[in-house]
Amino acid sequence: MGEQGDVPAGDRADGRWHEGDPGVLRLPSGRLVRGRGLRRPLDPAAPVPSYAVYLLGHQPPPVSWEFRWLEWPDFRLPKDRADARAALVEVWERAADERVEVACGGGRGRTGTALACLAVLDGVPAGEAVAFVRAGYDRRAVETPWQARYVRRFS
Repeated sequence: MGEQGDVPAGDRADGRWHEGDPGVLRLPSGRLVRGRGLRRPLDPAAPVPSYAVYLLGHQPPPVSWEFRWLEWPDFRLPKDRADARAALVEVWERAADERVEVACGGGRGRTGTALACLAVLDGVPAGEAVAFVRAGYDRRAVETPWQARYVRRFS
């Protein structure tokens, strides 16, 4: 096999994302998590996740990988905050050695909020987590004041 760049994305042997992959956020611990907007089609050459959490107000369509649906309406907060915390803890744990994805419709508000919560779990101070995600994932991540407040209160 050639250098890492010569390996087709879906054939990576290590089972993790690579930092340069679109939407991938590196947490301080080195864990990599991909954020994505489900309204944008998945690049057929991109690797698929081994596990995903979909943040939607309705049941997501089926996919070929393991996933969990977290009921989270657009521009709002999760319907069940205890379930949301459990789902995000699982994402954080699995991201140590799996390709884990967090996604909502557009990939910014709910996804950014979830990624900021993951940053808090990873040791980023809650008051700095939104800025961390905006710098490392999408400058428009976390769209509403109540989403930012949710991150600040997440622990």
